[in-house]
Amino acid sequence: MSEQQKTRISVDIYGQNYKMVGSETSGHMRLVASMVDDKMREIHSHNGKLDIAKLAVLTAVNAVNDYIKVKEQLELLEEELKKLKD
Repeated sequence: MSEQQKTRISVDIYGQNYKMVGSETSGHMRLVASMVDDKMREIHSHNGKLDIAKLAVLTAVNAVNDYIKVKEQLELLEEELKKLKD
C-alpha cells in the first residue's frame, strides 16, 4: 500500500492525543484505540497509583496475553477441523 493510500486519524487514548497511520479503515483504527483506552482505564481503576508508563506496559501485557489465548484457541479449533476432514 502506498503512502497516499494509508489512513491517517487522530485518536484520544487515556487523555492523550495520538496520530495513527495504517492500512486499516478509520473505523477499525478507532475501535483499536477505544479498546486500548478502555483497558487502560480498567487497569487504572484497580490500581490508581500506576504512572502512565507502567499503565501502558500493563495494558500491552494484557493485550498480548489475550492475543496468545485467542491464538491457542484458534490452533485447537484448526486441529479439530483437520481431524474432522480426515
